[in-house]
Amino acid sequence: MRILIDTNVIIDALATRKPFNVSAEKIILLASEKRVETFITASTVTDIYYLIQKHLKDTNRAKEILKTLFRIIDIINVDKNSCIKALDLDMPDYEDALLATCAKKVKADFIVTRNLKDFENSPVKTILPDEFISTIDNVN
Repeated sequence: MRILIDTNVIIDALATRKPFNVSAEKIILLASEKRVETFITASTVTDIYYLIQKHLKDTNRAKEILKTLFRIIDIINVDKNSCIKALDLDMPDYEDALLATCAKKVKADFIVTRNLKDFENSPVKTILPDEFISTIDNVN
């Protein structure tokens, strides 16, 4: 199974945002165990770094966390074609449209996010983290 993980889910895990961290951490664990193929976009990496560095108030620790994340999760390149395609999606938030376009590009089964409403017209099905964990548990 292939999933694109929205920034909010990554931050939930890395910043231990309760109660959301539980399912987010399980998803990261599934990725580290290679039980699910996971992606984030190159354009979200800067957001993740900024938010984690701000949370930790430690630049070196934030960099180490990103390096660890990069060993577990694949990065989707955001190219000109993806940016153009995202403009054509009927989605109000361009950043979310770009994530959806990238998820489609890698043939993701789901976008895992806590903001389902933001992805209503996504070409890739969206799912809440808890629902995704349940789906994986039912498959195995």
